[in-house]
Amino acid sequence: MADLLSPEKRSWNMSRIHAKDTSIEVKVRKFLFSQGFRYRKNVASLPGKPDLVFPKYRAVVFIHGCFWHRHDGCKGASIPKSRQDYWLPKFDRNVENDKKHYQSLKEMGWRPIVIWECEVNKHFEATMDSLVRELRNL
Repeated sequence: MADLLSPEKRSWNMSRIHAKDTSIEVKVRKFLFSQGFRYRKNVASLPGKPDLVFPKYRAVVFIHGCFWHRHDGCKGASIPKSRQDYWLPKFDRNVENDKKHYQSLKEMGWRPIVIWECEVNKHFEATMDSLVRELRNL
């Protein structure tokens, strides 16, 4: 099936997608800061460049978009109808890279935690309560 958008419009849409400081990242950061947690952002020296790094707890948080990181069972992890020969291998690489990064972090003594975009959007309070409990229990 052909793309409903022109190549120029699709390119413009894709250019608006950023790797850091997304709205859900900012929302999570503001909440955690208000709860007294201090962190570093996007630490390039750690595998996967985690969104949030909590050195005190030896924990890192990845705030994953459901589409890009293929959240199982989530409708946000849809597959584009056009150019599947491009998208499917790209998604596979993203998932494999995520697994490698988590494993490397564990070997370095870090605890990787993943929060999904849909969880933040639909169940913010429950997701944040769970994250706070997890961090405080480390």
